[in-house]
Amino acid sequence: MSRDIPLYTQRNTSSPKIKAARPKVLIPVFPGTNCEVDTARAFAKAGADPQLLIVRNLTPAAIEETIEEMVRLINDAQMIMLPGGFSGGDEPDGSGKFIATTLRNPRVSEAVNNLLKNRDGLMLGICNGFQALIKLGLVPYGEICELKDTDPTLTYNTIGRHISHMAYTRVTSVKSPWLSGVNAGDVFSIPISHGEGRFVIADDMLDKLIANGQIATQYVDLDGNPSDDSFFNTNGSVCAIEGITSPDGRVLGKMGHSERKGDNLYFNTPFEKDQKLFESGVAYFK
Repeated sequence: MSRDIPLYTQRNTSSPKIKAARPKVLIPVFPGTNCEVDTARAFAKAGADPQLLIVRNLTPAAIEETIEEMVRLINDAQMIMLPGGFSGGDEPDGSGKFIATTLRNPRVSEAVNNLLKNRDGLMLGICNGFQALIKLGLVPYGEICELKDTDPTLTYNTIGRHISHMAYTRVTSVKSPWLSGVNAGDVFSIPISHGEGRFVIADDMLDKLIANGQIATQYVDLDGNPSDDSFFNTNGSVCAIEGITSPDGRVLGKMGHSERKGDNLYFNTPFEKDQKLFESGVAYFK
């Protein structure tokens, strides 16, 4: 569905209640997660203190220990990041379900909601992590909640298979603190790798997200225009949507692997590669 979404330039200017010289970010590592090292490296380079937690689920005792440690680390952190990968074997029709199920544990859910509602923390989910945020309700609602059948979701790519290539994405809204280092209209070339990345949403909810500046990023063509062309919008997302935020912008979910950045990685691809996501997250707590 082609539709013009105006750029949203109003930034989140709230002053965080918690400040840290080196803010801590919890990165849970679920069975099947494979982007935790790149993510931790990006956060460390940006000035954060990444805390990796291996999620162990082979025995009831291991699950209980993991939950206790996860709650402790969330309460000690300023940010939570759900990295990409193939959690739970990338089970079809909802590959973020395993992550979402864990975070719906009442103790974990309470800690997450407390971080976002009372401690002005930030949360980021990329690819598999974005899928989990959608299934938790953290995007677009900003809290872990029960979902309806009519809520937005991520489903199978229209091409019917996994895709892995560079995608061109435009920053449509800078409402999120995660995008404070860029400007609305900036275009980036970002790696994507997923089988279920097609963003689907009802028209009435889409109208609300547009009005509230929650459409963070869109797939675009070489002229920087959002596109329905399958060459550019390969997964077939509605309105070429690649990422969305919570109402206040402090939770961001996106498909493109912004953590896969570094010197001499990409050649013969246009546009900038670094969206400054991790630097922006750290700067929020300065």
